[in-house]
Amino acid sequence: MNARGKAIYPFVPSGPDFDAAIAFFKELGFETVWKGDGLAGLRFGDAYFMLQDIDVPEWQKNQMMTLEVDDLDGYWRAIDSLALPANHKGVRTRPPTDFPWGREVHIIDPAGVCWHVRQSASSR
Repeated sequence: MNARGKAIYPFVPSGPDFDAAIAFFKELGFETVWKGDGLAGLRFGDAYFMLQDIDVPEWQKNQMMTLEVDDLDGYWRAIDSLALPANHKGVRTRPPTDFPWGREVHIIDPAGVCWHVRQSASSR
């Protein structure tokens, strides 16, 4: 095969409130590139995903995403100052923690999806 993959754009469930999920991701730094028909394209730098207006708790509590950022500690300071768990139902955060596979921040979004945010390998 001569074709080569260039990117994967995952579909991420919004949980029960699509517009609240979009607002949450805006606070995380994502901009809404487009929105329509129960989907929204969200971008943060080179990171991109499609938020789907769907609420399937069993799926959501088992889905994990990884987001790489160029400054993990700076990103953490910025989002920690927003008090996301106090302002968004179901949201939980974990500060930068060292694991055998690397340093990560964990965020449980309003749908229950676990986001692993880590330092980009190219920025280490």
